[in-house]
Amino acid sequence: MARWDPGTEERLRKAALELFTEHGYDHVTVTDIAERAGITRRTYFRYFPDKREVLFAHSDELAAAVAEAVRDAEPGTDDMAAALNALATAGTYLTEHAKDPAQRQAVIRSSPELEERERTKLAALTAAIQTALASRGTANAQARTVAQLAGLAFANAYTRWIELEGAADFRDCLRNATDTLREALTDGWSPTPTSP
Repeated sequence: MARWDPGTEERLRKAALELFTEHGYDHVTVTDIAERAGITRRTYFRYFPDKREVLFAHSDELAAAVAEAVRDAEPGTDDMAAALNALATAGTYLTEHAKDPAQRQAVIRSSPELEERERTKLAALTAAIQTALASRGTANAQARTVAQLAGLAFANAYTRWIELEGAADFRDCLRNATDTLREALTDGWSPTPTSP
């Protein structure tokens, strides 16, 4: 088999999902995944640095692509619009190329370690948006807030898209998630006055 067989990464992802579903994440080793995919353990590490990353392949590329799209937004574009437009494009790409998203999500939800890894990846995406907004001249506090809210809307939209089993357009899911967030933030709350 060629060292960088283009189908190997997909076989590894599929093998890992199957094994994690059958036996639970904690009971599967890198060797198990490699054997199921028909490669050696050593070859596995040419594709992924550890057992977790087989579920998070290319997520770093997502953060970089979103940040670039935010930086490249038309001058004068509102910060939130720049972030959400970038995330809508990225989310549409993700959902069009997603393989077994419900099964992947179920595996992640079954493991505190994987849930933490997913939070870390979302935090990296949020940080990338914040940095990109700051490079457009947005004040740090504003960039941080917009990035956090946009990241939350994105995560909720992707979860909703999975729940709907891909029957909805990702942009519609993101629009709904954003509307829900906006309603929650403006739902009649005002600070309680403090006593003198």
